[in-house]
Amino acid sequence: MNYDNFQVEIDGRVAVVTIDNPKALNAMSQPMMEDFGRIMTELAGATDVGAIILTGSGEKAFMAGGDIAGMQPLGAFEARAVALKSQDIYRQIEGCATPVICAINGYVLGGGCELAMCCDIRIASEHARFGQPEIKIGIIPGFGGTQRLARLVGLGAARKMIYTGEMIDAAEALRIGLTDIVVPAAELMSEARKLAASIAEKSSVAIGLAKQAINNGYSMDLNRACAYEAEQFGLCFASYDQKEGMLAFLEKRPAKFEHR
Repeated sequence: MNYDNFQVEIDGRVAVVTIDNPKALNAMSQPMMEDFGRIMTELAGATDVGAIILTGSGEKAFMAGGDIAGMQPLGAFEARAVALKSQDIYRQIEGCATPVICAINGYVLGGGCELAMCCDIRIASEHARFGQPEIKIGIIPGFGGTQRLARLVGLGAARKMIYTGEMIDAAEALRIGLTDIVVPAAELMSEARKLAASIAEKSSVAIGLAKQAINNGYSMDLNRACAYEAEQFGLCFASYDQKEGMLAFLEKRPAKFEHR
């Protein structure tokens, strides 16, 4: 995959996608966003990829939001179209069967914070700074931020971040649930790779069904969600990996999953 402003590396069953626009703190223009969507679609459909890591180039930022210069002249209908397109790409990341780990190496602001919230697991450098600063330029989060942030951290914390536009540090993000892990900056990528490799070695069939059960069941009442979980549980038993995994357990040996 050859795209300007992105680096894609595949090592074993782990893909690393690096946003590479460091002069603009890895901010994404709309053409970049469309390329990003294509990259993620390709990786999500790759049977040899069991986990994806998203990160930003350099030490200053994961992604400092969108291209403000490109958005400033937009009219209302054009801005709505930009929001809907970006929401579609972010929803694709949230819903893809392959787990996505966000390795946050600095500022994660605006659209960058909204992107991080779409990922399955967020691991942050101790120097990371999170924020939804859109209110400071007269707009609101438009790529899903008003909705995902409240669901992750609760209404009060989300309102404070969005209404003030102020940043919070990694320790506060961990406390309120906006990140899942905080590590020293020098260990960020090694820890992200270790976590991704641990996930990627498991059955991708079971991982995908688990992700669907978690994501789809979260918006259901408990009875419906548990019934949906039972359906996904049953589907596991149609896979080769379930037969191999259980046989390996009974034979006291490591399983050799074929991801089918």
